[in-house]
Amino acid sequence: MPLLFDHIDLRVTNLAAAEDFYRMLLPALGFEREQDIEGWLQFEDKNAAQFFGVTESPGHRPNENRIAFQAGSVEAVEYLAEIAKQAGAINIEGPMRYAEDYYAVFFEDPCGNRFEICHRL
Repeated sequence: MPLLFDHIDLRVTNLAAAEDFYRMLLPALGFEREQDIEGWLQFEDKNAAQFFGVTESPGHRPNENRIAFQAGSVEAVEYLAEIAKQAGAINIEGPMRYAEDYYAVFFEDPCGNRFEICHRL
C-alpha cells in the first residue's frame, strides 16, 4: 500500500518559540528521528519514509487549515493530548467525543497553526 503522504513542511512565525513544542510532540506522533538541516526542525518516522519539517517564516499567518493525525485508541488520543498540553499547545478543545464514532482533541501550536488528533470508534 502506498504511503498516504510523503512529508509536511510547516511554517511558523518564530522557530525558537515553537521548537520545544515540536521536539515534544513530533516524537510522540511517531516522527522519532531528528534530522540536522540548517534552518529547519525536522523529524522522520522510523523508516525515513515520511517526515515533518518546521521552518521559520516571519510573515506566515496561520489560517483555518488543520493537520489531523490518527490515533489508534481513545487512550492514545488522551495521551497525545496531554503531550500537546505539556509541550505548550494553546486553544485546546477536548479530548472528547464529537460524534458517536469520533473522539478527538483540537489544539494550536505556539504560533497558531491548527492540529487535531483523532480516533474513529
